[in-house]
Amino acid sequence: MIIGEISTAPLDKGIHLHEYVKAAVSAIKNTGVKYKTSAMSTTFEAKDINEFLRVVRDAHNAIINMGSKRVYTIVKIDDRRDVDATMETKIKGLE
Repeated sequence: MIIGEISTAPLDKGIHLHEYVKAAVSAIKNTGVKYKTSAMSTTFEAKDINEFLRVVRDAHNAIINMGSKRVYTIVKIDDRRDVDATMETKIKGLE
């Protein structure tokens, strides 16, 4: 299981970006992966690297499809293979 994190936004659309971020989150939701949005990013679970990259591609392209000519996307990958890690087990490990 891969636990991924994405933060994406256009660089050419001013300072009010919530509509663009909402489109990216909607694209993530439409992929069917389990996800959680926070103030600065969205964390999600993917079964493999192909699914992870599809989620990133769809979120990134959602902003491009709204007319942005420059999109900045940051991703993190936690690809753990020794246990079945999830977003919840990572949080429980902190408690």
